[in-house]
Amino acid sequence: MAQEKNFENKVKHYIEETGGYQVKFFANRMTKRGVPDILACVNGFFVGIEVKGPDGTPSELQIYNVKKIRKAGGFAMVLYPSAWERFKKFIDGLYWNEFIRETEIEWR
Repeated sequence: MAQEKNFENKVKHYIEETGGYQVKFFANRMTKRGVPDILACVNGFFVGIEVKGPDGTPSELQIYNVKKIRKAGGFAMVLYPSAWERFKKFIDGLYWNEFIRETEIEWR
């Protein structure tokens, strides 16, 4: 669990250091379940990021919400540490309007 938390902090820091806004979504009994861990705005684009450790597995509800965000026109993914460089290029691309709408849900 510590690996996932450390990776999550790395993701949040990168979003902020590049000029984006992020908020950690904390779920409890009063909030919607399955919402991605990090909700961000990067250069006017909505980004939902479900952070997983190297051995993590997303729930069906998390996958469902990633798909719903994409269907609504936002960007969303399940992000693993092994896809860190890919994620950084994606975030940087949002600033240059040079991005591809990925079909892959899980970024490994």
